[in-house]
Amino acid sequence: MNTFGQLFRLTSFGESHGKGIGGIIDGCPAGITIDTDFIQNELDRRKPGQSKITTQRKESDSVEFMSGVFEGKTQGTPIAFVIWNKDQHSKDYDTLKDVYRPSHADYTYQQKYGSRDHRGGGRSSARETIARVVAGAIAKLLLKEIGVNINAFVYRVGDIALNKSYQELDLSKTDTNIVRCPDADIAEKMIARIEEAGRDRDTVGGVIQCVIQGVPVGLGEPVFNKLHADLGHAMLGINAVKGFEYGSGFQGTRLSGSEHNDVFVKTENGIRTKTNHSGGIQGGISNGEDIYFNVAFKPIATLLKEQQTVNKQEEQTTINPKGRHDPCVLPRAVPIVEAMAAMVIADHYLLNKTNQR
Repeated sequence: MNTFGQLFRLTSFGESHGKGIGGIIDGCPAGITIDTDFIQNELDRRKPGQSKITTQRKESDSVEFMSGVFEGKTQGTPIAFVIWNKDQHSKDYDTLKDVYRPSHADYTYQQKYGSRDHRGGGRSSARETIARVVAGAIAKLLLKEIGVNINAFVYRVGDIALNKSYQELDLSKTDTNIVRCPDADIAEKMIARIEEAGRDRDTVGGVIQCVIQGVPVGLGEPVFNKLHADLGHAMLGINAVKGFEYGSGFQGTRLSGSEHNDVFVKTENGIRTKTNHSGGIQGGISNGEDIYFNVAFKPIATLLKEQQTVNKQEEQTTINPKGRHDPCVLPRAVPIVEAMAAMVIADHYLLNKTNQR
């Protein structure tokens, strides 16, 4: 399945070391102003080579729109786009042609399809997420018109975590440092931890938190396609993601029901809740409060050190990969998390409008 979404849909194509990555966005309403500078900035936040703690592959990741946009606005027709690959070092992967890298998709892909593109993982590479960022940027432009804001940030790297809630943070400072953590002091410690992993030819994982504000009441379905279920589906489809929790998440299981319930109150802005353990979603439907969730990312599986493995002939062997790889995926994954969240909210917004007719 290469298509995501119900009404607002993205179909992506391309491989890490192919000619390019692209997609077709269908279901986007007509009349949305396409801010190309904004879309390119979103891509720049994801692209490789942007700092000392990311892979040094150099790609401009410039998007080229081929249809669906005229005079700066969407036409309500399919939006086709492509980002051309420029800096592949495919020969770095020649030694991996017949071996299975630990914790990668090599073995499962080979067993499922009978062949695989060993150059950087081919279709299973995280480079495919470029298409998601473009679609997510357009979804953000759609949502901006109804006052929805989406902000993700690095919450934890290894054992180094923020000790504040998102309400205590200035999320506008997220992009003021290379690790994308809105607390400057914690950010420096996170950067040092990532650099340590890089020096050790190792990797480190962590958690990204995402906050969605301004979501209208009523998005989501009560049985299948619950809003939090679709958000979970979107996040768990991102490369290297190992977990998703929203609202109080697993910590909420330590509370009693009387402590955990979000009490309704009447305010000058309508009905609100005194607390928000529900994470802005109740019964699978948005309640108007902030939606917030955590996404857990594993340490990147590609290590630039020798490891034991098995080859296609089922013989025990070792590998010592070469290439340019991230010691930590988190800084570049922040815009991907935002993009997937934007597509889910945009999709449910359009579905809700359809149901109200």
